[in-house]
Amino acid sequence: MDSRLQRRVQRYGWDKAAAHYERTWKAQLEPVQTALLEMAALRPGEHVLDVACGTGLVSLRAARQVAPAGTVYAIDLAEVMIDAARARARGQGIDNCRFERMDAEELEIGGAAVDVALCALGLMYAPDAERAIERMHRALRPGGRAVAAVWGERRHCGWAELFPIVDARVQSDVCPMFFRLGSGDSLAQTFAAAGFAAVRSHRLAATLTWRNAEEACAAAFEGGPVALAWSRFDDALQTSTRADYLASIDAFRRGEAYAVPAEFVVVAGTKPGAVETKPGEA
Repeated sequence: MDSRLQRRVQRYGWDKAAAHYERTWKAQLEPVQTALLEMAALRPGEHVLDVACGTGLVSLRAARQVAPAGTVYAIDLAEVMIDAARARARGQGIDNCRFERMDAEELEIGGAAVDVALCALGLMYAPDAERAIERMHRALRPGGRAVAAVWGERRHCGWAELFPIVDARVQSDVCPMFFRLGSGDSLAQTFAAAGFAAVRSHRLAATLTWRNAEEACAAAFEGGPVALAWSRFDDALQTSTRADYLASIDAFRRGEAYAVPAEFVVVAGTKPGAVETKPGEA
């Protein structure tokens, strides 16, 4: 797929998914988001960049950790996601977090002023993930650190047949090379190639649970990356697609509920250079 077309699919697909994302994925993704924030070890007063922030689930947690003097600058390709994140921030009374629509591959923040860069499950969707990581590196001050999480090995993600099931009906790659960065040491090697030092990696096994088939399908088709394609399927095509997907995860059914295995990879690295002393830390 042409990279420009892929970005459009991602932008408008996540616009479609925004209204359903937290309802279908918030609880399932909390363990990897927590692991990412633990590896980041944010401190009060730090300035944080959150790339591919979605509805702000990580951004707002980070904003609380760096408050009161610290800030979070969060970006996402999808405008509706950004609108949802802003609304969540207002609703929670968080005023040290700013959201803006921006492509991770074109990230520009006017100088290396960021202490920590985060990206939770966004790099799989970038046509050029290497460029996105390089932009994160550029944004960091010397001694700054970055942490990113991606989905792990395809064979360890029980929901992975979703993509070929949908692709067979739209005759295009919805998410080409989705599992590439989660294979082996790919993400750690990409961090190193971008210039990060002291790179460390953690592989996290998880279980995605839904109470019934309706919830499992809502997550797969309404709240995730195939939402745009799903919205264009007629009733008959939705019915057949849903049936094929449920068949693909039937081994993980527990009565009416589903417990689907998953895997994540979380990688952290540091931008070489002197660590600047912040006021009050001397």
